[in-house]
Amino acid sequence: MTSAIVMGGGLAGLLTAKALTGHVDSVTVIEGDHYPDTPSPRRGLPQGYQNHMLMGGGADAIEALLPGTLDRLQAAGAHRRGMGDGLLMLSSEGWYRRFAGAPYVIACTRPLLDHVVRAQALTDPRLTVVTDTKVLGLTGDAHRATGVECEDADGTPRTIEADFVVDATGRRSKAPQWLAALGVPQVEEKTVDAGLGYAGRKYRAPEGAGADFPGILIQAEPNTGEPGRGAALMPQENGEWIVALMGTRGAAPPNDEDGFNAYARGLRHPIVAELIERATPAGPIRSARALANRRRFYEKLPLPEGFLVVGDAVAVLSPNYATGMSAAAKAAVALRDALAAGGLRAGLGREVQAEIAEIIAAPWQSAVVNDSGFPGVESDVQVRGLAFQHRIAARMSRIAAENPAVANAFYSIASLAARQKEAMGLPVLLAALRGAKKRPLSAQEAIAQFPELGGLLDRAPAHSGSEAGRRLVTE
Repeated sequence: MTSAIVMGGGLAGLLTAKALTGHVDSVTVIEGDHYPDTPSPRRGLPQGYQNHMLMGGGADAIEALLPGTLDRLQAAGAHRRGMGDGLLMLSSEGWYRRFAGAPYVIACTRPLLDHVVRAQALTDPRLTVVTDTKVLGLTGDAHRATGVECEDADGTPRTIEADFVVDATGRRSKAPQWLAALGVPQVEEKTVDAGLGYAGRKYRAPEGAGADFPGILIQAEPNTGEPGRGAALMPQENGEWIVALMGTRGAAPPNDEDGFNAYARGLRHPIVAELIERATPAGPIRSARALANRRRFYEKLPLPEGFLVVGDAVAVLSPNYATGMSAAAKAAVALRDALAAGGLRAGLGREVQAEIAEIIAAPWQSAVVNDSGFPGVESDVQVRGLAFQHRIAARMSRIAAENPAVANAFYSIASLAARQKEAMGLPVLLAALRGAKKRPLSAQEAIAQFPELGGLLDRAPAHSGSEAGRRLVTE
């Protein structure tokens, strides 16, 4: 009889556990929190109130592991939006032109996503979850992990043995300490911290905001000498929106009513402010801070046999890039495929750890380069030719704003649907050589591409106050 333990019962942990079922006889998930019976926030997910997007590559990976999940999400009110034709986006280099393309995102609250994934995963009788249990460390030695030491809710210690152990405990993972206690060298860790902060709030969408209402993204603008400021408005289940305001060091959005609204109006375009004036607040403003990019290079370590680290325990990217859940799902598929190819064998953990490093390499590099363009960034990463990379990134962003082939390639990479070497084909390279050919869209032209906005911007705000009758400024 073979067994596996997954430490951490969040999204990454349950997907990893599902990847293991079918290849070992039993999988035990150890979770420090307890699960709610409904799609509700929980203590173990402190950012669960904030805006989340599941990228298409991650959504496809979840569907491969748990068939029917996307249908269940959409039946519960989640929204699928094409990145080219379902998102109105103001990038650092201008408004994007609308086009049809394959890359997409799933928009819904994080509690709903976790609830549906959890319900799907826990139907497997080979998977057992032990909740309200704290992991204390690993058992074994520097050559092999043999299980975990843990503590039950009543403080009772116990040891659970297994043939394969996975750390999916997230950004607060103690794996460096656990491994050091076994005699494994310290893992290399790098951090890039632009001081990003969020403030998010739920709204009930106003009348006229239909089921096909687009997502709206205003990207933070790097390399201006000023802090970056941005926003995202995404449709959610139950006729609600989540609006997230974001700012880098020196421009963290406030969480008081007047400050929140003023921040939204002070962005490069006031469309988000205009829309939330027409919506009804459906909850408090909640802040999130300390959102640095951090990567641990476990693939460089002589890891013990039978041990693997996944999800945020490996790499945490700023929520601005929306890749964490998708990277975790792709990692679970990589584990499943490696098991299908050769079973539970020597070298499995190191093989999959190297594949995880490949999955996160491009998102990590993009985050490092972009966030290094904001003032006050704190980083221990040396980037060669950073100024040149910033110029190239700005050039490609400007081309993507007008060229569907380039935009589609960018979206495929950003959504983890394709790796950089797969997406950057000849048409994209030729477009990069030619440069931008069209004049940038005006705000009015960009907004006019989305009749799904339903004329909301032409109406007086429902909560107008001193703003009564004011129309959207589009130029």
